[in-house]
Amino acid sequence: MSIVHRLLAERALLPDGWAKDVLFEIAVDGSLAAVTPDAGAQPAARHAVRAAGPVLPGMPNLHSHAFQRAMAGLTERAGQGGAAGEDSFWTWRSVMYGFVEKLSPGQVEAIAGQLYVEMIKAGYTTVGEFHYLHHDPEGRPYADPAEMSERVLAAAAHVGIGITHLPVLYAQGGFGGQPAKPGQRRFLHSLDAYLALIQELMRRHRGNPQVRIGIAPHSLRAVTPEMLTGAVAGLDALDAEAPIHIHIAEQTLEVDDCIAWSGRRPVDWLMGHLPVGPRWCLVHATHMTEAETRALAISGAVAGLCPTTEANLGDGFFPAIAYQRLGGAFGVGSDSHISVSPVEELRWLEYGQRLLERRRNRMTGRTGSVGADLYRAALEGGARALARPIGKLAPGHRADFLVLDAEHPLLYGRQDDTLIDALVFAGNANPVRDVMIGGRWVVEAGRHFAEEAVAARFRGAVATLAA
Repeated sequence: MSIVHRLLAERALLPDGWAKDVLFEIAVDGSLAAVTPDAGAQPAARHAVRAAGPVLPGMPNLHSHAFQRAMAGLTERAGQGGAAGEDSFWTWRSVMYGFVEKLSPGQVEAIAGQLYVEMIKAGYTTVGEFHYLHHDPEGRPYADPAEMSERVLAAAAHVGIGITHLPVLYAQGGFGGQPAKPGQRRFLHSLDAYLALIQELMRRHRGNPQVRIGIAPHSLRAVTPEMLTGAVAGLDALDAEAPIHIHIAEQTLEVDDCIAWSGRRPVDWLMGHLPVGPRWCLVHATHMTEAETRALAISGAVAGLCPTTEANLGDGFFPAIAYQRLGGAFGVGSDSHISVSPVEELRWLEYGQRLLERRRNRMTGRTGSVGADLYRAALEGGARALARPIGKLAPGHRADFLVLDAEHPLLYGRQDDTLIDALVFAGNANPVRDVMIGGRWVVEAGRHFAEEAVAARFRGAVATLAA
């Protein structure tokens, strides 16, 4: 195997824990060919580039709606989408539908590019793009039905982030076959057209190690049971290991409507009707009974948690402590992108539990170091949810890692797990210095190689949308 980079890290977080003098040998395909601790005296190490600080695996972002980056901050006025004092997820959604009507393919690509640069600089190295903006403003397919997907994929390729692309299946406006609303017309697909889109995207991007294609039935309220079953069967015929993501139990009204429709709560219904397992990611899953929490944990599926968006929308608190004690897997995502920081997602996941229980240090794992345990768990769950060889610095996995600035005031004097605790809990400054993704340096000394051009294009898109 041809080696194109060698990097020597004084300290690096490996699957078995922190190690010193770690030599990373990176293959031409962007994977890690070898990872050797205590290698400082080896001949190969003498010719390696020295990392400028401690090395961590890059964080997977398992849930993103890229276009929403351009509307962040535009929904914080009381009474938007409804009566003042009654603001909720549902009134936020009506504002979002109005924003969606304006977006062109070029604007979507520009917004996604800016978002993905921000993600990378913050420490995300892969994104799960839960993509439901498919058609033109009248709801008609573009000449290339994959136009909008390709714009998002092009943005990811341009800035260098890995992506699991999850086109959304959306077919109805509510439980029991309610008709779609006008604001949803850009999302809608028949099952046949949807599976044709998935097949075509897989064909076009097969063999690209930076791209994975999966499916995202939007929610139980947006697809019929027959379509959900058909989508999973269709995916199995194309790729039986591809990931499946779905929004579920995000809001109490959603739970109430599901009970009225089926007699069962959303997570309970899903577990009873589909073979939910490790390839599934249940996004939010905020409102669960103890039995549902246990069922999700033992299924091996990943809970896709987005605490900053869930807080912004007033969703509620995920039962994280009970779920963690049952061995449940979770990862984090930035969802609506009112924050684009893995640190903030992890921090507020823990802080939410502290506020509920009025105690400290709630989500402790195997080390007892809360920040480090959260970081490790989100790496593992995010990698599983995105179905890519990421989340750990080990041979055969992607060369996706962060180099931290150990001289930054946030981290100075901290080492190993205490350093990650400081990263998560000690402030809001960003100490990520360098980022490599797929064996390519995309951020060096805090600067992304394309950030100026990407930002200019983003500003042009926002100016047009605001006009």
